[in-house]
Amino acid sequence: MRSSGRCSPTSPKGTVTSAPYAGDTKIPLGPQTIYSRKKGEKPEPVSVYDAGFRAGFDRKITEWACDFMARATGEGKPFYVYLPYTQVHIPPIPDPEYVAKTRRGNWADVLTQMDAFTGAILDKLEELGVSEDTIVVWASDNGSESTYRFPAIDPDPAGGQWNGFSGPWRGGYFTSLEGSNRVPCIIRWPGKVPAGKVSNELVHQVDMFPTLVRAGGGAVPADRQIDGMDMRGFLLGEAAESGRDTVLCIQGNRLQAVKWRQWKAHLFQQDEFLSTWTGYNMPHLHNLEWDPREEHPVDFPHAWVMHPMAAAISAFLMTLATTSAGRRLSPSTRPSEWRP
Repeated sequence: MRSSGRCSPTSPKGTVTSAPYAGDTKIPLGPQTIYSRKKGEKPEPVSVYDAGFRAGFDRKITEWACDFMARATGEGKPFYVYLPYTQVHIPPIPDPEYVAKTRRGNWADVLTQMDAFTGAILDKLEELGVSEDTIVVWASDNGSESTYRFPAIDPDPAGGQWNGFSGPWRGGYFTSLEGSNRVPCIIRWPGKVPAGKVSNELVHQVDMFPTLVRAGGGAVPADRQIDGMDMRGFLLGEAAESGRDTVLCIQGNRLQAVKWRQWKAHLFQQDEFLSTWTGYNMPHLHNLEWDPREEHPVDFPHAWVMHPMAAAISAFLMTLATTSAGRRLSPSTRPSEWRP
């Protein structure tokens, strides 16, 4: 599923001009079309992505996912479903069934909606008799929103835009602060992943690839660098620690921060999504256990921390250089993947 451009369900319709630079050129405005495509086939238009369609879209993709799982199970085939809900991303426009459900506003309504649609997926797995043999990963791809402008429109059918809450941490998405990087992740695999286990170990989103491929009986490609680690031992309860020491925080093509265990070094300052970024003359080092909001650098007494961080940076940059040059690392210098 893709759009023909950056979709805006609240875009005005019609044409405008941009004189004098664009002359009398009529510039079309309006919600854009989203498309569906299957491998080997041409894209097919699904709908114009307007506010009305957005309200019912998450229900629709939940139904599509359930149908796909049913067809695959009926044919005796394994399946992989990636289901990225559009809600609770701004603008929060609830499904008609959930409008005013909570009496706490649109955002609370779409939280309830997302919970119900997630439950529909889990119920379908039970109905199909495959819940015991299916790994379910529920996670977010970034931290809180930092785009508080309310109302967003006047009048505001989109329900406003809300400034998210990052708990004890600072920052929102599109930064390298902990409020951006820390997200919830729940994994269910009955009889395999211990139920009720809670951990604060480091696990990176890229770790999902080798972990799920191997858990499903597949093989991880050996002809390229794989940044993720196989987390099966940790998730299955065989290891108390994840084995991941380091996370590199990259914004665009810029290495912006490095996290090693409870330590974090910022190479640039960027406090929020809409702010600019500025390079530091020297890294700002924080201990996240003492300073979860990353406000008080402790550089000189703890400069030793930069040694493992620098080792990770050097190894990572080497893989980028060899890959961009079209060369594979030799077995002596390149791990087939990062392992715990």
